[in-house]
Amino acid sequence: MDQLIGEFDCKLDTKGRMVVPAALKRQLPDVERVGLVMNRGFEKNLVIYTREEWSKKMNQLAKLNQYNEKTRIFIRQFMRGATELTLDSAGRVLLPKSLLEYANIKGEVFLQCQFDKIELWAKDEYEKMMDSGSEEDFSALAEEVMGGFNFAGDGNE
Repeated sequence: MDQLIGEFDCKLDTKGRMVVPAALKRQLPDVERVGLVMNRGFEKNLVIYTREEWSKKMNQLAKLNQYNEKTRIFIRQFMRGATELTLDSAGRVLLPKSLLEYANIKGEVFLQCQFDKIELWAKDEYEKMMDSGSEEDFSALAEEVMGGFNFAGDGNE
């Protein structure tokens, strides 16, 4: 799968349905046929995966040592709330009420594509999080995270 790209403002209707933006739908050619999977994110957000990417995540988790207690706890937390999403004829997905409550999502949502997944946030929470740092903070973070990274990929870092 190609890497997903874009940010989208969306609104939920009174039933908790969201129209998948056309520009995003174009990046997900099989979405109407195979659907999507949503689960909880690591922060108070939700994450949407294609079925293909979800299967990859499940294969990774299946390789973990389930005799280890921390592994079992992680798997339970990661899988908590995981739900299949299908598009209706109007291109909408019904988002599960329990997941909306977890992420404190009521009306306006913000979608941010990240590589193989889509993060879904309450719009005001996303803006608050992104506005909490300064340009200097981002610059320092970039240096800390990427400063020693070997972009040549030859294993010498």
